[in-house]
Order: sequence, then C-alpha cells, then structure tokens
Amino acid sequence: MEVVTGAMGSLLPKLGQLLMDEYNLHKRVKKDVRFLSMELESMHAALIKVGEVPRDQLDMQVKLWAEEVRELSYNMEDVVDKFLVRVDGDGIQQTHDNSGRFKELKNKMIGLFKKGKNHHRIADAVKEIKEQLQEVAARRDRNKVVVPNPTEPITIDPCLRALYAEATELVGIYGKRDQELMRLLSMEGDDASNKRLKKVSIVGFGGLGKTTLARAIYDKIKGDFDCRAFVPVGQNPDMKKVLRDILIDLGNPHSDLAMLDANQLIKKLQEFLENKRYLVIIDDIWDEKLWGGINFAFSNRNNLGSRLITTTRIVSVSNSCCSSADDSIYKMEPLSTDDSRRLFYKRIFPNDSGCPNEFEQVSKDILKKCGGVPLAIITIASALTSGQKMKPKHEWDILLQSLGSGLTEDNSLEEMRRILSFSYYNLPSHLKTCLLYLCIYPEDREINRDRLIWKWVAEGFVHHGNQGTSLFLLGLNYFNQLINRSMIQPIYDDIGQVHACRVHDMVLDLICNLSHEAKFVNVLDGTGNSMSSQSNVRRLSLQNKMEDHQAKPLTNIMSMSRVRSITIFPPAVSIMPALSRFEVLCVLDMSDCNLGESSSLQPNLKGVGHLIHLRYLGLSGTRISKLPAEIENLQFLEVLDLGNNYELDELPFILFKWRRLICLNVYPYKVVPTPGVLQNMTSIEVLRGILVSLNIIAQELGKLARLRELQIRFKDGSLDLYEGFVKSLCNLHQIESLIIDCNSEEASFELMDHLGECWVPPVHLREFVSYMPSQLSALRGWIKRDPSHLSNLSELILTSVKEVQQEDVEIIGGLLSLRRLRIWSTHQTQRLLVIRADGFRCMVHFDLNCRSATQIMFELGALPRAESVLFSLGLRVAKEDGNSGFDLGLQGNLLSLRRGVRIWMYSGGARVGEAKEAKAAVRHALDAHPNHPPTEIDMFPQIAEGAQDDDLM
Repeated sequence: MEVVTGAMGSLLPKLGQLLMDEYNLHKRVKKDVRFLSMELESMHAALIKVGEVPRDQLDMQVKLWAEEVRELSYNMEDVVDKFLVRVDGDGIQQTHDNSGRFKELKNKMIGLFKKGKNHHRIADAVKEIKEQLQEVAARRDRNKVVVPNPTEPITIDPCLRALYAEATELVGIYGKRDQELMRLLSMEGDDASNKRLKKVSIVGFGGLGKTTLARAIYDKIKGDFDCRAFVPVGQNPDMKKVLRDILIDLGNPHSDLAMLDANQLIKKLQEFLENKRYLVIIDDIWDEKLWGGINFAFSNRNNLGSRLITTTRIVSVSNSCCSSADDSIYKMEPLSTDDSRRLFYKRIFPNDSGCPNEFEQVSKDILKKCGGVPLAIITIASALTSGQKMKPKHEWDILLQSLGSGLTEDNSLEEMRRILSFSYYNLPSHLKTCLLYLCIYPEDREINRDRLIWKWVAEGFVHHGNQGTSLFLLGLNYFNQLINRSMIQPIYDDIGQVHACRVHDMVLDLICNLSHEAKFVNVLDGTGNSMSSQSNVRRLSLQNKMEDHQAKPLTNIMSMSRVRSITIFPPAVSIMPALSRFEVLCVLDMSDCNLGESSSLQPNLKGVGHLIHLRYLGLSGTRISKLPAEIENLQFLEVLDLGNNYELDELPFILFKWRRLICLNVYPYKVVPTPGVLQNMTSIEVLRGILVSLNIIAQELGKLARLRELQIRFKDGSLDLYEGFVKSLCNLHQIESLIIDCNSEEASFELMDHLGECWVPPVHLREFVSYMPSQLSALRGWIKRDPSHLSNLSELILTSVKEVQQEDVEIIGGLLSLRRLRIWSTHQTQRLLVIRADGFRCMVHFDLNCRSATQIMFELGALPRAESVLFSLGLRVAKEDGNSGFDLGLQGNLLSLRRGVRIWMYSGGARVGEAKEAKAAVRHALDAHPNHPPTEIDMFPQIAEGAQDDDLM
C-alpha cells in the first residue's frame, strides 16, 4: 500500500487471490474481477507517475482523479479483505482442536458469515465497484510504467557515520566556534564568575545544526558535572512533561512524578539541584511562556558552576532565555563556502577523489542554493547519489532548476521545504509511503528499527519480490535506503550498528503536511488539531502531548469502520475508542501504555477478539499480567510483541497454532510450549523468549525452516534435551541470531560440545550468545574447519567459559566482522593473554574477564577501533610474572577509546600497598591517554578504608 497509489499495491495481489479455484466464485464474478485487476493495474501505473510530480505542479483535475482512484482502492480492499478473512477463517478454524471454546466460536462464525452469503456480497460489491471504476477511468487516459522492486540486500552507506561526524565538527564543535562557545560557557578558570549559574542560548533557523552542536558540547563537558540532562521540547509541549523529563534525565526517576502538578515539580527540581553542579540542555524551545515556567526551576543559584543551555529558532525566545548579565546568546551562522563544499563532496565523492571538472559549476550553484545549511547540503547530496554512485550530470541540472531562490534567514522555512520536497519526490513510490508513515511518531522520538519495519509489513507497504523472500528483509532494504538518502537520521548502538532512527523536525514538518494533504494519517495530539468527521480516516496516531488537557475519548468524532491502523503513545491511551468499533483494523500498537492491573485502562483490551483482520499487535511494556481469552480469534496475526511484560505469567497455547505468525516476542521467558504446537508455526521468522523442557519440543524447532532469530532458555540441562536442540538447529539454515540460556544452575558444557561436533554455523550468523557453560574448543573447531561460516559474525557473547588460551584469543581475533566480544572465564585460564595488533581489527566493544588467574596486555596498535574496553587484571599473577609496574600497554595505545574503560582488579594474594600501587599505576596510564576516556576501576575484594600495608587481601 502506498500513499500515492492508495491500496493498489496490496489490493492487486488480493484480487489475484480471489481468482483462485478454492474461492469458487461464479464465472461472471471472476470475469468482473479480472476486469478490475486489469483496470486497476493500469491506474496503479498512472498513479505512480502522478506521485512523482509535486502536488503544487499538478493539474486540479488530475488531483481529483487521483484522489477518487485512491479512495476507490481503499473501499475495494475493505470489501475483499472482509471476504477473504471470513472465508479463510472458516477453513483455519477446522485445523484447531474441537474443544468447547472452539466449537462455540465456529458456530458463531458460521452463523455470521455464511459462505453463500459472502459470495453473494462479493458479487454485488464487485459489480458496484466495476461501475464506479468505469466512471472514474473515463476521466483520464491510462499510462503504463514499471516500478522497480529491489530484492538484493541493501546496506547502509558506511560513509554516513563519518559524514554526520563531519557535520558535527563543521557546525561548531571544533576550531573557532568551539573556542567561542566554550568562552561563553566560561568553563575555564576558578574565579567567582565561573561559579555562578550561567545560561547560554543557541539560536538560528532550522537545519543549521543547533541540536547537533548542543549534543556535541553536552558529550564533551558532561563529565565535569554532578548530574546532567538533555531534554528535547519541540512545538506545543506540555510543561509537566518537560519538567518530569528533566528530573528523570538528571537521575531522579521517582514513581510519584506523574501525580505532581507543575508547581510541585518545580519545587522538587529546585530541591534536587540545591547542592549539585548540573548541566542541563533544553533543546528546541518555541514558546517564551513555556521558558518562563521552566526558568523558575533554576532560580536557586547555588554558585557551584552549573550551566544551562537552550536552543531555539526564535530570537525573542533566545532573549528571554538570557535575561541576566551573566547569560550569553550564541548565534548560529551558516557554514562557510569551503566548509559547505567539504561536507557536500564528502557525501558524493567519499574517496577524496575530488570533484570532476564538469560538475564544479553545478556543484557551486547547488551549494549556493543550500545557503550553508548542513541539513540542506546532506539531503541534496544524498539525492544526487544512487547507491554509492553519483547520478549523471543532467540530473544535477534538473535538481538545480527545481530549487528556489536559495536559503536565507528570511525565507528559510519555505526554501528548506522546497529542498526537502525535491528529495521526497525523488524517492520511489514505496519509499514515499514508508517515509510518510513516520509522521505517526511524535517529534524527537527515537524510532526502533525492527518495530517500524514490522509495522510497514503489516500495513502492506512491503511487497514480495522473489517468492519466499522475507518481507522483513525487504523492509530492511527500504529502511536502509531512507537512511542512505538522508531522509531519516540513523541512531547507532554502542558497537556502531544502526538500531533506530530519528526524523529531523524539518523533515517531520514536511511529511506531516504531505500526509495531511493526502489524508494518509490523522494525528490527535491534544494541541487543538481536531479530528475531522470524515469517514475515510485510515490511520490514527494518538499522542495527546498536552497532558494537562483532558481530551475526551474518541466516540462520535469520526467513523472507525475504515480505520486500518492505530498507534497510541502514553498518555493518549485514555482517549482510545472501544476496539469493537474497528471493522478492518490491521495494526494496533499500544507499546509502553500502562494497561496493568493498577491501571484503570486495562479494559481497553476488551474487544480485541473482534479484530479478526489484525496483523500487528504491539503490547510491549504495557504491564499486562494476562491476555484476554478472546485473543484466540486473531488467526491472521503476523506480529505479536509482548516484550518486557514482567507480570505476564502465561500465554494461550493457541498462539502456537497461528500459521501466519512471523514474529513472536515474549521475552522475558514466560512460555513453555506443549508438544505438537511449535511445528504449526511454519511462517515464523523471529521467536524470542520461549522455555523448552522436553526433547520432543526441541526437535520441533527444526521444522521452523524460515527462522532467522531464536532466543531460547532450557528449563534443565539434560543431555537428551541438548541433543534434540542441536539436531533441530542443523535444519535452521536461515538463522542469523541465536541466544541460548538455561534455568538450571547445574547446566553442563555438553551443549557446546554437541554444537562443536554436529553444527556448522550458517554464513548468515551475525550474533551468537550463550549464557551457559561453554568451551572455546567448539568455536575453535568451527573457525578452523571453515572460517567463512563465521565471516558475518559481529557479536559473540560467552559468559561462562571453561578456559581461555592465547590460541583462542588469536583465532577469535581473526574474525573480520566481529564488533562486540564478551568472554567471561570462570575456570582455569592461561596466565598471560596478549591482545595483538593484527587481530580484532573491527572490534568496537571489547570485554574479556578472566578473573584473578590472568593478566591481559595490549600490544602497540591493538584494538584500533575499540571505543570501550573492559578487562580483568590478576595482581598476584602480574607480580609473579615480573610486571611489578603493572604496565598493560594502555598508555598511548587503543587510540579510538572514547566511551570508557573498566578494569576488574583481583587483589587476592597481594598486599594492600601493592593493590593501591597497581590501581595508581593503571589510573596514571589512563589519565595520560589522549582521549581521556571515562575510567572505572573495581577492586575485588574491596580495599577497606584505612587498611594497612601488611593486611593480606
């Protein structure tokens, strides 16, 4: 389904499904369905062409025609879906056990949806829509065009992370800008003026990089303060929410905060900060009145050198934030011509090859239109690349002609929209839809990648390429393409892999406007944006940003009969309409809304069994303790996310009989399947959080041929169970992520032994985690047998290893894709382990804990990309082996360290003085490190205060 083509993308395959013999349609109806398919396919192609033209350039008659066809496609899809679900529903129920509950349900369904009645309805509906379609088709000639459907894996351009780092440098964190801002903050010196609370407001129009600069400053100086907070505000904020967010970010997450009014929150904030040196950044303030309220919370000037930084686009707000003589305004300026060119070229010519002569003038003209605004430069540069290749010159010329007069402070909003609009209309139609869908999320929201992609799948935005291709992997391609085109901003985890995204507020502004025009999403945020009474609402986003505003539940505001998707963000769950009112709902996401027993909102799940069309049900973090029995009606469910519900004790076994289920997340481990149920889940790709107690159940896992991610815990450590699991694992050729654990404290090394002997990891494997006793001999065997089978392994976690030898370290160090390593040894280990310079070349997070039996040392040049390092040091071993100076190779080494270093010092067998000496020596080496990484040294056992040198540890 695509915004420019309505429901065409998903409707056409469904019409083809109707023509299958199993539906036994009358010949006349089949003939009409074929006609509809041909007409709609032609119109689909025409709508794609219409979608490539900006709306302000479209003829009014064309707009009206396109809207008519889109609306018609939605109506047709509703009719077809109701028919397919009802007819298929009868067939599916026959596969279930004939318990009393199922017999009752079956009888109800037969009474409601007689097949003969359904066939009559579909015939009448097809006839009616055929007549409407003929009328609409007569208003416009039909065109044909082929839409590409990428199926090859698409990766995120590796240059992008460096590009955003470059942008951070250029907007002001290094060089003259850095010096100027640090001078305004007065971070140097100890005189009295530097001890007073100082406020700095960063002001400039959208896209200049105010947030980027504030975030970089925050990361640079936050270690100098007792507590810190970085809180985004945005348009139309709620005062109470902002104050609560500041308190929580500062480290005061009390449960009673939700019950306090604004004055009580201000008082609590003042009390919390009374004797603390704090750094608070309040990002993107639009309202002087809001600032006036926030400012009261910081009226207690405790003269400890605290700093308060604000960012805003509005000069009057900036002046309001800096009313004291000690306060300063930092005005953001556009990038210079040289810096703009540097950023632009880095995106298009990543190999420093320079700009070819034929592109120099057009590059100069495009950069002039960008006005030195980083957002505009990055977005336009990304639009001029296809994959990692630049587009031909004539496309650059077309882009230049489409841009307006150029960005200045006076016309920044209009011209930035024009620049971003070009990038939007340059997207393929399926990516336009996926991007517009992001307007369901509030401003500044961190959007989880996997949840977003699963929702795209359930909405029908992701269409099959090759038969059998995972829809999730196709959706991952879409996600990566949007990042590569700089339409969404990647959020990297601690090993440099993208796990989420964020939408720049100016991009969000654009897509919200486009979505409103196309009637794609309706947002209710409590800011006065009233819901229309129109009957064609398809997607709802309930946000209710104004928590003080008591919004009324949606009752008669609109018709719910055609709503296909609803996403609810806390606290807007209080205005959620009754689920029984939705007739064709496919997506219901209530993640993180409190539906627990202590909440009055638990009845909101009542009626969920009515949603027989549902494909996606998001209940993660909702605090539910039990699922309603009627959930068994959801036979077409594809994604069920119940993660992080620690009160949830059991699930209906019917879940494991849903053949259409693709993703089931029930972590933490709550479900013990009964024999014979897992084998029904033939479509499952992601299975997280199941407990396995019987060999027969472990063997059933081997029938889930499409499984890509498996998170499993064994209830005991029996040999029989392990053998059944390994046998199953050998049949799971698509596995990418494997996480295994055991409830029993008596778990043995036998599972890893069987894995080493019988299992060959597939080349797709990227994550292997074992919280069970492990032996590195299995891993050693896999690598020696065929290193290519672990060529994509990026995360390896083994938390209970029998022994670690130098050979193991060197073999693991040869894994070319490994970015995270955690090995904790509980048994004998080689006395000296050396991390050599020729291994671990991609390692970002290194964690090796061998307790007191070993000293770990780093060769010069080791771990060249490691950003955080955690390791152990046995003091007695180090001293006995001649390293009395405790030189571990830290000084002037590991040059990418920035996130931190943590060292576990085991002092058993050493005197107190020796332990203190070792700690001081290591601390001195780390203090001399050029990056000054945050450092934590833990001593086991701890040295008691005042302990004497002759006390044995």
